[in-house]
Amino acid sequence: MQHFDLPGLAQERPLRVLLVNAGEPDTLSWSGLYQPLRMAAKIVGPDRLHVDVRSPDKFAGDVQRPWHLVLLVADEAHAGLRPAYMRNLVERCRAAPFWGGVGAGVLWLADAGALNGVRTALPWSLYAEADSLADQALFTPNLYEIDGRRLTCCGGAASIDFALTLVEMVFGAGVQAQVKELLCVDRVRGAHERQRVALQARFGALQPKLSEAVALMEANIEEPLSTDEIAQLVSISRRQLERLFKQYLGSLPSRYYLELRLQRARQLLGDTNYSIVQVGLMCGFSSGSHFSTAFGALFGKTPREERQRKLGQ
Repeated sequence: MQHFDLPGLAQERPLRVLLVNAGEPDTLSWSGLYQPLRMAAKIVGPDRLHVDVRSPDKFAGDVQRPWHLVLLVADEAHAGLRPAYMRNLVERCRAAPFWGGVGAGVLWLADAGALNGVRTALPWSLYAEADSLADQALFTPNLYEIDGRRLTCCGGAASIDFALTLVEMVFGAGVQAQVKELLCVDRVRGAHERQRVALQARFGALQPKLSEAVALMEANIEEPLSTDEIAQLVSISRRQLERLFKQYLGSLPSRYYLELRLQRARQLLGDTNYSIVQVGLMCGFSSGSHFSTAFGALFGKTPREERQRKLGQ
């Protein structure tokens, strides 16, 4: 996959971000995305960040102006109100170096084939409508995804976390901290944190064994179960369990479990005063070096660096 440097967008002067609002202006998906970006633009100044808004029809017809990041936004309640000029909308989005969707906008892009082979965060409430697309886009239960130059977010309250993460990636933790203070936000949820009901909504009826296995993992963070133990508890073979995880979650059970524990560790590092050793033990790591190595491999920083970053904010 070609590498795209999202933090490198800070070098653009000004960085031009366009939000295509295909829903109502007072939805949580829209305001959660727009307000943090608008505040960041005020903090860094118009010479560094310009955030603009277009309706779908105006954006589809506006072929002259270049944008660095374009996001198609709509609340999931508007999923059936697909805008006209959808083909033009997709073509215009793909013309930007970075582009994607939020809420129902994700479903529309996936339905147009624009997210084939891409890790995609889709609102859990739209899984039923996306069943026919499951072999194309790689739907995940995560709050948001940044895969190459494609960005997707499940919308709702996660739009705030998504927008604040973009602010930090492009302009740094200092700017993000100022926006968080203005919004009275204590913690920004990470990209790998999951929609709470997404797995049950997507797999509960069709793949109950998978849902049971994930629930066991979530309930046993401090004393992790082995893959064989999980398979035995849900009454299937290890091979069947691995096949379910690979097919529906794109990961082996052991890897998925490890990421769950590390996400919990990251939350504890930011939200509590437990020592780093205590956090590691609480998340099932008996060795400090193993905890540090695994944490760094997933998040690109050590637990100590993560704690210092949170303290600095």
